[in-house]
Amino acid sequence: MNRPHPTAPSARTPFVKYRQAIILVALLAAGSVLSFGNSYWLDNSVTIAIYALMALSVGISYGQAGILSMATAAFASIGAYGTAILSTRYGLSPLVGLLFAIVAPMLLGYVMARAIGRLSPLPLAIATFMLADLIGLAIREGGDFTGGFVGLSGIPRLGIAPDAQAFHFVAWGAVLVVLVLYINLMNSSVGRAINTARHDPLRAKADGVNVPQVISLTFAVSGAVAGIAGWLYAHHVTYMGPDSMTTQLSMSVILMAVVGGARVFLGPVCGAAVLLIIGLYMPAAESQGMIFGAILVLVLLIAPQGLLGVAWNKILRKKAVGGPGSKPAPAPATKRTSTLLGETSR
Repeated sequence: MNRPHPTAPSARTPFVKYRQAIILVALLAAGSVLSFGNSYWLDNSVTIAIYALMALSVGISYGQAGILSMATAAFASIGAYGTAILSTRYGLSPLVGLLFAIVAPMLLGYVMARAIGRLSPLPLAIATFMLADLIGLAIREGGDFTGGFVGLSGIPRLGIAPDAQAFHFVAWGAVLVVLVLYINLMNSSVGRAINTARHDPLRAKADGVNVPQVISLTFAVSGAVAGIAGWLYAHHVTYMGPDSMTTQLSMSVILMAVVGGARVFLGPVCGAAVLLIIGLYMPAAESQGMIFGAILVLVLLIAPQGLLGVAWNKILRKKAVGGPGSKPAPAPATKRTSTLLGETSR
């Protein structure tokens, strides 16, 4: 009877599988203690959580599937305006708005990916930019329904988060849930199919993967995560206007994901936290773009895989060889055939 390979997903313990989520829980516990009762830092903590969700959306679409989308903020605005309209115009519960914020961007992302998924990266990015522009135009020209250029005010706060402290836990709870689901997705056969479809579409097709379907579903999941971020934003700020979520925001969250490490699960969260905290100490908002651009260039020169990407890969390499100075373990005697569903021995 053959034993499972040490690196096979089935052989990984829950601690190893969820270690990045555990790290986030530890950091959140420390941050919650330090910010307890401090309205300034609680408000900034919620903002970081919302940006972290949008950066995770970029990590799913760009980091894993290779789809460079400029429509992250547009998907978030769909979720935000959807819950704002449902709660202010029709008096529905924010939970109904949450359902809309997940489903609507997911459906739009899937349909769009099926239409443009075959494009090369640059035309695809331009197509998503055009989608974002169309959504922005619809919001501005929506009249009383969307609030037009005036916007929508009086969006109710969440009943489970009446104050900043409670909203802090709700927002970061959403980040943690999304992160755990993201880890589960990428450690499944679907996740391996996504990575194979990105790096070797012909191999993926040979293994029986419907590449356009897989890429479209990945983009749809990315849109749903951005929609959740928009839902949180609307009920946190309690106002939505045409300038609340622009294409510049999409560029910012792409920058956050790249700086933190788009391919590492926790990388986008790290990038969002680092850049937003740096932004708090900038002397003027006008200098933000210049400083963020300088940080991006510096990170790409020193750590092309992102801040967390380089550090995490070093940890994995050390574990793979059993620590400094040790030799790699000898290959098993049995022959193995790699597939998208794992490895089989014969």
